[in-house]
Amino acid sequence: MTVQAWFLLVLGVMGVLVVVGTVVGSHFLRETTEYSNYVRDRIQPARVEAYRLQSALINQETGARGYILAADPDFLMPYEEGRREEEAAAAELRALVGDDEKLMADLDAIETHAAQWRRVYAEPLISTVVPGEPQFVDPAVVDAGRVAFDRLRAAFEVQNADLTQAREDGIATLEDTRTTRDRILAGMVVVFLLAGVGLAVLLQMIVVRPIQRLRQASRSVVAGQNFEREIEPQGPADIYALGRDVEDMRERIVRELQVAHEREEQLENQTTELRRSNSELEQFAYVASHDLQEPLRKVASFCQLLEKRYGDKLDERGTQYIAFAVDGAKRMQVLINDLLTFSRVGRVSDAHVRTELDVTLDAALTNISQAVEESGAEITRPESLPTIVGDPTLMIMLWQNLIGNAIKFRHEDRPVEIRVDCEEIVDGDDEFWRFSVQDNGIGIAEEFADKVFVIFQRLHGRDVYTGTGIGLAICRKIVEYHGGEIWLDPQYREGSRFCFTIPKAGDDMSATEVALKGASA
Repeated sequence: MTVQAWFLLVLGVMGVLVVVGTVVGSHFLRETTEYSNYVRDRIQPARVEAYRLQSALINQETGARGYILAADPDFLMPYEEGRREEEAAAAELRALVGDDEKLMADLDAIETHAAQWRRVYAEPLISTVVPGEPQFVDPAVVDAGRVAFDRLRAAFEVQNADLTQAREDGIATLEDTRTTRDRILAGMVVVFLLAGVGLAVLLQMIVVRPIQRLRQASRSVVAGQNFEREIEPQGPADIYALGRDVEDMRERIVRELQVAHEREEQLENQTTELRRSNSELEQFAYVASHDLQEPLRKVASFCQLLEKRYGDKLDERGTQYIAFAVDGAKRMQVLINDLLTFSRVGRVSDAHVRTELDVTLDAALTNISQAVEESGAEITRPESLPTIVGDPTLMIMLWQNLIGNAIKFRHEDRPVEIRVDCEEIVDGDDEFWRFSVQDNGIGIAEEFADKVFVIFQRLHGRDVYTGTGIGLAICRKIVEYHGGEIWLDPQYREGSRFCFTIPKAGDDMSATEVALKGASA
């Protein structure tokens, strides 16, 4: 049998036990409720109504005797009220004990004796009494009435005794039913416990042990990194099938590992080739930028000499051509200088030291102090900036480019306002500083948020704003070199806000570890 078949068998047996226990328990619970309701809702109220009936008859006897002896009409009130109370109590008793022959017989006997007492004694004498005129009553008649009411009292005692016995019988039956119910429920609990123990033993023998053997075999393969070791399936049919599937999976993993090793080796070769290519490209950019400086300077110098020596011999168009050549050479020189700066990021100095950002920001503001004064820019900064592990020269360049852009792309209709902010960010195990440089300038459309960081990308013509389109690309390279990220905040609408992150410098963390941690974040 499979594990599923054993499970179904045990569950079937437990299901039958549950059904049988539910039926039997429901039966005894119903009987317990019925007997409890019988004693509470019928016998006990019947005793109350019996007492009410007996009190009504005694009031009739007292009222009739007083009226007959004293001829006072006030004595008739208890008699008449007792008649009405008797009828109401008898009706309630019939409703409560109508299905009990013995109690109904007691009620019938009381009503018969009461009717006989009224017919023989009470009614005849009451009819002969003249109100306010007491008269002699024959003692024999009085004795006959007393005898008749004594028979009624005897019927009272029989009724009370039968009601008491009915109550005791009901309580005894209720206790017996409860005892039987409790025993059955206890038996059901024992049966369920035994069934649970049996199921646990069955699981241990049929399921757990084969799975443990399969797990041990699988762990031995994984722990030893010996994927060539074959896993032998054991146990019932379905456990055996599971073991077979695990073995198939092992074989598939072996094949995929072989392919992965081949791809990893290929990737390492490609990575090595890519690093070599990048290194050559950076070296080429550096050498090309450096070697182009001298020819450009010569072109600009000779054009200027040509204009100085032969300027009076050239017409207006010739002078304009020379001006175009000089301007183009100078712009080319600026572009080459920017490209040289871009290629030097991370190459000229590879040392990370503890850098006070307040000092680097002060240096950057000093470098662009003329632009700040000419624009009348108001720069707001924190009272203190943190100390990081990084390259001070590159951080000066970063501040200088971001604040310089804020001044360059200012709004002509309002004074320049630049704000530098810093906050500490904790994201799980990662801790870093987030900086922002915001301005109230012309702003950047959201669709260009990524384009502005691409080298040589410009959003405006050279005749509107000067520059080469390398500044923000240099900023991104500097931030990434320090293990952080830089982005344009698209939610800021009052101008532009550039945000960048730098990993925190821990007291027990080396500069290299900080850079590597930031680069992997």
